[in-house]
Parts: sequence; structure tokens; C-alpha cells
Amino acid sequence: MGEQRARDVRAGFTELYGSEPEGVWSAPGRVNLIGEHTDYNDGFVMPFALPHRTLAAVSRRADGVLRLHSADVEGPVAELALSDLAPGTDRAWTAYPAGVVWALREAGHPVTGADIHLASTVPAGAGLSSSAALEVVVALALNDLYELGLQRWQLARLCQRAENVYVGAPTGIMDQTASACCEEGHALFLDTRDLSQRQIPFDLAAEGLRLLVVDTRVQHAHSDGEYGKRRAGCEKGAALLGLDALRDVAYDGLDEALERLGNDQEVRRLVRHVVTEDERVERTVALLESGDPRAIGPVLTEGHVSLRDDFRISCPELDLVVQAALGAGALGARMTGGGFGGSAIVLAEATDTDAITKAVEEAFAAAGFAAPRVFEAVPAAGARRVE
Repeated sequence: MGEQRARDVRAGFTELYGSEPEGVWSAPGRVNLIGEHTDYNDGFVMPFALPHRTLAAVSRRADGVLRLHSADVEGPVAELALSDLAPGTDRAWTAYPAGVVWALREAGHPVTGADIHLASTVPAGAGLSSSAALEVVVALALNDLYELGLQRWQLARLCQRAENVYVGAPTGIMDQTASACCEEGHALFLDTRDLSQRQIPFDLAAEGLRLLVVDTRVQHAHSDGEYGKRRAGCEKGAALLGLDALRDVAYDGLDEALERLGNDQEVRRLVRHVVTEDERVERTVALLESGDPRAIGPVLTEGHVSLRDDFRISCPELDLVVQAALGAGALGARMTGGGFGGSAIVLAEATDTDAITKAVEEAFAAAGFAAPRVFEAVPAAGARRVE
């Protein structure tokens, strides 16, 4: 199926631009197992790549023109002059790939134009990093074609800059690093302060387990303001504590830190979530490395409660997924991604997945919510050239 999709993207490029592309590249979406809203606090995260991918057929241009087309968006080829690329000038989907080109050129890399045709199976707005997959696949293709010699972590940094500055979404580094660096069959334990990485074996099927993703189909948008408010609140908390980032609050020093914050209840809640979430990531790594994957279930559920009550970024649909899944026997469940919609993950015995899926679907129907999309998450490979 992957080979056929690559051929389809190549054929689409040829039809659009009248020539064969120089190559086809692929980058995945991701699920974050644990470690939510810790990345922009210099903390720990643990994502893994999904089989759902964005493909890009790409060729170089030498005339300072960027042409963009997506098989998933109605409309003609967008044609942009590289000299006109500037933050805040584009509010369409094209801002993501254009932002990558802008970021590469701003960093001094000699990108002189490109023709790009894209197609994706990463669900947009589901909290599964469709934007990061789009950014990373373009960055990797241009890195290869222009022989820029950039490492994967450097590409992730440039993609984050594109999203932060050009698009205007204040996301952390996790999504782009996951898309660029994850390995098949592993979760990525990432320290977002120094970008050190450890690939943690994560073969749930071998243990008789499954991890389900439940896409609530509630759309979110990071640049709409609420995500930015949470980030600003975290930065305020670090400043009030005289720290560079909330990563520097020790877990066993949390109570003392909260006392020092006084009566600012909003900041206290944000700080409590980040500090306890970092500890949950470390606990999850220890459990997986000790060969006890079932024990991470309660840790996932703890994370959801913290995101719901302290960070306050859940929604009724996400809460219902967790409630219904746990009621049907799930080992653990939590929302994943930036929040305000998107997806939840559910850890379950393989024998229980059908009953859990049915329970979630029936709960949504009874609540009058649109039917969710449920699929199994299998740790996949990071970005790569496919043709």
C-alpha cells in the first residue's frame, strides 16, 4: 500500500508540473504516549510515530519560485515567490511548507525554489501532528535535494521555527522531532532541553496488549490562543520561581514551589501539571524498561486527570472516551496532543479491544456526539526517502 501511495503521489506531481519529480519522501504523524505540554518547558516527552504518513514528491527550482499542491485540499497549485515569504502573510495550509522554506533560507541554506505535491493519511486536527508531518517531509526532501547536510534534530528545530514564527503556533519541539527521529517498534524518550534521545522498545503486541487511538473528530487549532495562554502561564510560573523553565522544579520540591507562587491558582495548576507530568514520563520509561507495560495504564490515566483538572485542556468528548474505556476494562486512557479536542489513547488487553471500542462508540451515540474514529496505534518509522 505504501508503494502504491508513493506511485500515486509521483503520478500526481507529473500531471501537475509536467515532469517527473526528483524523488518522493515520507514523514509520519505521531501519538504522544506520555508527556503533554512539557516540551516547551524543557521537560520530557515520549512520542512514537504512526503508520499514517504525509508523502511529498519534490523537485528543485532555480528561479526563486515555490509551487505547492496538496491532493487533500481542493484548489489549484499555489505559486509563491521566495522573496515574498514572511511570517504572518499566509493563513492557509501552505504556510506550513512555505514556513519550512523560509526557515531554511533564514538560516542561510541555499534553497532556490521547489515544486512540491503532497498527500497525507494523517488525520488533520486530531492531535496527531499532521502539521509536523507536513513540515518534516518538506524539510527532509529539501535537505536531501540541496545536499544541506543537516541532521534530523536540526531539521526538527527548523520545522519548529517555521511553525512558531511563520505560522504563529507556539508549539514545542516534540512533534517535529518525533516525525523526524522515531524508530519502528519504539517510543522516543526525548529530553527537550538538550534533545538527547533514547529509543525505548515498545512492542505491545508481543505482550498481548494494544494501544487504541480514538479520534473524537473535535477539531482543534493551536494558533487560536488557548495553547498560547497555557504556554505563557508556564513561562510566568518559571519567572516567578526564578527559573529558566519549569523543568527545573524538582518533583520532590513541588509543594515548596507551589507555596512560593502564592495565591495565583491558575499558575499553580499549570506548574503542578508540568512537574508531575515530567515525573510520569520518567516512571513510564522505568516501567517499560523493566518489562512491565501493563503498569503504565494507571500512569496514563493520572496524566489525563492532570490535563483535565490542572491544565484544563480536555473537553467532554475526550473525558467520555476515558470514562467509557476504563468502564469497559481498559488498563489506562488519556487525551493526547495539544488538547481542546483531537484524540485520546487507550491501553488495553488485546482481547478487550472490541468491547472497549463498542463501549466508546455507544457512549458517544448516547451523548449525541459524532461517531469517533478508532484505530490501533503501532509504532512506525520516522521520516525517510521512499523513492
